[in-house]
Amino acid sequence: MRKTLMDMPPFYAMEVMERAQELERQGRSIIHLEVGEPDFPTPSCITEAAIKAIRDGKTRYTSSVGLLELREAIAEHFLEKYGVSVSPDQVIVTNGSSPGLLITFSALLEEGDEVIISNPHYPCYPNFVKFLDCTPTFVKVSEHDGFQYDPEYIKEKIGSKTKAIMINSPGNPTGQVIDADALSRIATLGPTVVSDEIYHGLVYEGKEHSILEFTENAFVVNGFSKQFAMTGWRLGYVIAPKRFVRPLQKLVQNFFISANTISQWAGISALKESASDVQRMVNIFNKRRKLMIQRLRKVGFGVAAEPSGAFYVLANAKRFTNDSLKFSSELLDKTSVGTAPGIDFGRNAEGYIRFSYANSIENISNGMNRIEQYLRINAENRQET
Repeated sequence: MRKTLMDMPPFYAMEVMERAQELERQGRSIIHLEVGEPDFPTPSCITEAAIKAIRDGKTRYTSSVGLLELREAIAEHFLEKYGVSVSPDQVIVTNGSSPGLLITFSALLEEGDEVIISNPHYPCYPNFVKFLDCTPTFVKVSEHDGFQYDPEYIKEKIGSKTKAIMINSPGNPTGQVIDADALSRIATLGPTVVSDEIYHGLVYEGKEHSILEFTENAFVVNGFSKQFAMTGWRLGYVIAPKRFVRPLQKLVQNFFISANTISQWAGISALKESASDVQRMVNIFNKRRKLMIQRLRKVGFGVAAEPSGAFYVLANAKRFTNDSLKFSSELLDKTSVGTAPGIDFGRNAEGYIRFSYANSIENISNGMNRIEQYLRINAENRQET
C-alpha cells in the first residue's frame, strides 16, 4: 500500500458525522453541527432543469472538459460578478471541487515541491499535497489577528521549492474573508496561487473577491455544493491558466471521463435562474450565524473573530479542553450534538471546536441548550469534588 495513504489522517469531521449517523440508526436524536452541508433543498429551478435533461435524453458523456453551455455560463458569471474576462476554454468542469483540487495539484506540482497553506486550514489540503510526494508548508493564523492570512508571513515561508500558495476565502474552518488588499499582495509574491472559492456567494459582511481580479497566474477551484445547496450533485470546476488546460483535460479523460451530465445541465440553471433562492438562503444563514455566535459566547466558548462568510464558527474551547478530538467525541456521546474537532484543521486549531450553522434555528438552539446543560453539570460536579 502507498505509504502516503497509510500515513494519511482521517477526515475527523466526516468521522464524527458517520458516527452520528450510526447513533441515529440506533434511535438517538442527533443534532448535526459538524458538517458543512446546507440543510436547504436544492432550488426547484435547478431540480426541474435536471428532470428536463433526463426527459430530453441528455444522459450521455459530455466533453471531458464539460458542456460548452455550462463553461460559457461560468465565464459570464465571472464577468458579471468580478469584472474578470475568462475564456470558456479555460474552464474544466469536474465532479465537485475536490477532484478539481486533485487535478490542479497533479498538473502543477512535481515531486518535492512545496505548497504554502494556512494553519488552520481545510483538512484535505495537505493530504492532496502529500499524496503527490510534495510538502505542505504552514503559515499560522491566529484568532487574535482575525484569522487573517498575512501576506508578509507568507512571504517569509517562500523558498526555492515553493510552487504554490493555497488560499481559501471565505475560509473553512474560520469563516473569514481575505480582503482585496491582502489578495493583491499575495498575487505579487511569485508562486502560483490556488484559490478555493467554494464559499463564494455566502458572505454576510464585506465582499468576497476572486484571485483572478489580481493575477492570471492562478487556479480557481469552485463548485455548486455550498452556494446552491447541491452537495450530492457533485459538480465543480477549475479555471486554469491556458498552458494548463490541456494537461488538466488529459487528467479528466483518464481518471474521470467527464462530470455528471445531468448535474451539468442543472448547474446552468443554478447560475442563471436561482439568484432569488440563493439570496433567501444567505439571509437565513446570516440569522443563524448571529444566533450561534451569541449562544456560543453565552455558553463560555471564545469567539474573538466573528466569521463573515461560509457557515462556520471556529470557537475557542480551551476553557474546557486541550484535546478537541476527545471533547468533540464527548459532546456527541453525552449530548447527541455533532461538532468538528479543531485538530482536524491543523495543530494551530487544537483547543478549538468548529460549529456549523448550516442547520435550522431550532436545531442550533436545541444543540446549544444541550451543550450548555452538559457543561454546567460538569462544572457543578468538579466543584463538588
